[in-house]
Amino acid sequence: MARPVGTITRGTTNPNRLRRMDRWIASVLGAELRRTADPVAVDLGYGAAPWTAVELLGRLRTVRADAEVVGLEIDPARVAAAEPYRRDGLTFAHGGFEVALPAASQGAGRRPVLIRAANVLRQYDEGEVPAVWDRLRARLAPGGLLVEGTCDEIGRRHVWVAIGPEGPRTVTFATRLGSLERPSDLAERLPKALIHRNVPGEPVHAFLTEFDRAWATAAPFASLGARQRWIRSVRLLAEGGWPVTDRADRWRQGEVTVRWEALAPRGS
Repeated sequence: MARPVGTITRGTTNPNRLRRMDRWIASVLGAELRRTADPVAVDLGYGAAPWTAVELLGRLRTVRADAEVVGLEIDPARVAAAEPYRRDGLTFAHGGFEVALPAASQGAGRRPVLIRAANVLRQYDEGEVPAVWDRLRARLAPGGLLVEGTCDEIGRRHVWVAIGPEGPRTVTFATRLGSLERPSDLAERLPKALIHRNVPGEPVHAFLTEFDRAWATAAPFASLGARQRWIRSVRLLAEGGWPVTDRADRWRQGEVTVRWEALAPRGS
């Protein structure tokens, strides 16, 4: 077997850390997951414990009862530690960015409808990100999605990029609203492609600055709760011309999704 592509990273993980991302994936990818003939997803770099792969399977199966998840880890010891959690529809394998699905999941050559890479690229250099994205999206099934992002240790704050076979599509900001002082608090969880671009003159900095301004303007809505203040803030962003792609049912959950082109780094 060829050496997996990538580098062993810290592997920190916790139960329910990725619940916000999973919830979004089940909603946004649900139609494709129901339609595809091969509902296989990859949890890439699940870490020192397999909680996120176990949870992803459960959440995808609320959409498609025969969904499968393959947990890929570049550290063989982590694969061995995950084996007791193997079950129908859930397998673990040694692998990296090449995303070669093992025979245990019905043979090589399968192309996943989802690749989820959470808290993996944060530990790489920014300059490495485009090539990794290209490699991963080339492995997707038609209609598939790569979701790559970063969250805090217990999943209160999370930012991710959704990437189709053609390239990046959107950026989603998600938070537990009760823990949020201002939207720009999410800057610390920007994915690697954006975190070093949160400086004046870059679109993501302009967006977070405007989001904070909208949050301050919406302060009177705080008497109705943080959820209503967030919803009003997002409406102000949309009215101000930011290309928000989702609706109030997602905003109510402490989310907002914006087209990638509006936040992409200068010169990209």
